Amino acid sequence: MKQNRLGRTGIVVSEICMGTMTFGVQAEKAMSFRIMDQAVDAGIDFFDTAEVYPVPPSKELAGLTEKWIGEWLKGKDRSSVIIASKVAGAAHGWFNPPVRGGKAALDRVHIRQALEGSLRRLGTDYIDLYQVHWPDHGMRAEGTLEVLDELVKEGKVRAIGNSNEDSYGLMKSLWASDQNGWSRYETIQNNFSILHRRCEDELAECLRREQLSLLPYSPLAGGVITGKYNDGKLPEGARFTSYITSAGERQRRMVARFVNEKTTASTARLIDIAKQADMDVVTLATAWSKQHDFVGSTIVGVSHESQLAPILAAADLCLSDEVMAAIDKVSAEYMYPMGKIMP
Repeated sequence: MKQNRLGRTGIVVSEICMGTMTFGVQAEKAMSFRIMDQAVDAGIDFFDTAEVYPVPPSKELAGLTEKWIGEWLKGKDRSSVIIASKVAGAAHGWFNPPVRGGKAALDRVHIRQALEGSLRRLGTDYIDLYQVHWPDHGMRAEGTLEVLDELVKEGKVRAIGNSNEDSYGLMKSLWASDQNGWSRYETIQNNFSILHRRCEDELAECLRREQLSLLPYSPLAGGVITGKYNDGKLPEGARFTSYITSAGERQRRMVARFVNEKTTASTARLIDIAKQADMDVVTLATAWSKQHDFVGSTIVGVSHESQLAPILAAADLCLSDEVMAAIDKVSAEYMYPMGKIMP
């Protein structure tokens, strides 16, 4: 599998990254281990997790995904696997994470507590890529970056990244790092798919000029691109089905963004394009994501090992100019099907 450098770091990873947020809710332990084993066998050496996983986050299960990854890592060559994890964003933001008594913050105390917890659960003495799960634009970027720089200098973290960040916040953070001589964000992990192309509007230019790598998550738009929501019914066991029936207001609003007339109409067209190109639409969407020059590694997620095959079929696949043009035509017809919310 093709390897890409993350930003300007010494870290080189597979062009497909295995996301793990399903491990613990949608995928039980034995299944999670099989998924990770098959990923490695296919050439994936990059795994992404977070202190609040699995999703949807809960006080009872927070940290379970990291714990399972740590158990899976035992007996393996630690240096052969690249591990990315995240510190939860501020509790007073768009979501109150179920960690540290509901008072999570991106300051020295909380970041260090979060990292030590992740290291303990993962059973390792360092994390390759440590990311801010979502930013706190109400505090000075220096308050977060200074402690992240300390962790890099201490050897507990190899590189740092951000997630769910916009262009302004990213550039302010890079400026603060440059002014103070601190480690800078080398990656940004944002929602990016054929149905949500906002990264191409503005953020992509920042990434190219500053030599950062995008780590796109949800390349299948939360599973919408598979077409499983196109018949108007909510498929049993699907993430958005559970969000509607059991989750809170934030999750219900998320469903409205992902599953609507424009997204399902776009998906129908994408399925036709994939058929004409003799490939699964999952393969099409995964290949499209990693075919951007600013993408370091595309984060995929599954709840069952059987879902891996069409994803792995995208490895080393380059979509033709004709297929890319057909996709662009759909995007032009159904502009911003998920709305203009960024990231």
